[in-house]
Order: sequence, then structure tokens, then C-alpha cells
Amino acid sequence: MAEPAPSTLNREVFENAYAQKAPWDIGRPQPVVEAEADTIVGSVLDVGCGPGDNALFFAARGNSVTGCDFLEQPIEAAKKKAAERGLAARFVVKDALKLDEWDERFDNAIDSGLFHVFSDADRLRYVRGLGTVVKPGGKLLLLCFSEHTPGNAGPRRVTQKELRDAFAQGWEIQSIKPAEFETRVERRDMFEGKNPKGWFMIAKRSA
Repeated sequence: MAEPAPSTLNREVFENAYAQKAPWDIGRPQPVVEAEADTIVGSVLDVGCGPGDNALFFAARGNSVTGCDFLEQPIEAAKKKAAERGLAARFVVKDALKLDEWDERFDNAIDSGLFHVFSDADRLRYVRGLGTVVKPGGKLLLLCFSEHTPGNAGPRRVTQKELRDAFAQGWEIQSIKPAEFETRVERRDMFEGKNPKGWFMIAKRSA
């Protein structure tokens, strides 16, 4: 599969996706992320948060939550949801490739469908940024497409080896398990009518 352009050039692609209800905009947290809720203690950074459903789920549980996305549209949608639900989650427009410029530090980070949009070069920059904002001993939950998703539609497919290689320095990978990336039913035609196959990784930031 040809390598995509860096994510910084894909603004129009994502704006168009949100304009017609993005496949990943399911109105609730991803089930594999939700299942790990009891293991998440402390502050949470939801990177590439989109309309904020994962972030708002943890905010409702009492976590201090910040969500960031490089597009204004989903951030505004997330802020509206937070206000309607009376939740104190913070949402900011921020490029995930510039995490290393942040002064804030978090106990946990969530990546639900972001890692797989990056080129090889941007992956390195992104992982370096995650290592900056996640405190030593902090946890990362990462859900991405796997090579078992049929066809070529949507983002890159990622192998276990690629995940292990990307997080080989500064992280202790605790598990990588097969998962499904839940999508809107009416948008699954690009994946043969099924949810895309994914990998769900749990990693700990090395001290």
C-alpha cells in the first residue's frame, strides 16, 4: 500500500468526513477503551479526540480530562456536548504532531484512531510527543486499524511489529490484542459491511 501524505496535509479529508458524519463518530466511547476504564486513574489526554466521546466518558467518571484535535469543527462539537452534560472536560485545537511543545503532563493518554493516519516520519514525531506529555509510569491506550481489515479504504493498516517498533524506546508494552474499531453502521460499506479490525495496545511510559 502506498504511504499516505503526512497528516498535516489531510485537513480537507477530515473536514469532509465530519461534514457527512464521520465513520468513527459513533456517539459513545469505543468499547475497548470503555472496558479499561477502571484501570485509568488520574488525568487523561485524549489525542485526536474528534467529537469527544472517549474524553467525555472519562470526565463523567471524575477524571480530569483534556481532549485535543487539529480541527475546529469536532472540538466545537465536543465543547457543546460537555456543556449540555454539565461536564468539566477541556477541549482545545492542537496538532498532535506538536505535543512536544506542551508544558502540561498527564497520567494517561488515549489514542483512538489517530496513530494509523500518520506517515512513517510523522509517527516518529508523534510518539516522541506522547513521551513528552505522558508522565513516567503513565498509561497509553491506543486503538488502530490492523492489517486484517479488508480492502484499502480508510487509513493505513498497522501490524503488531510496527506498533512494537514505534514504541520500542521509552515505553513498556503491556499488551497488544485484536480488537474491532466500532464505526457507524451506514458507513461500513467500505469495510465489507463490518467493523474494521484493529489492534488495541496498552503501554506504560518508562520511568
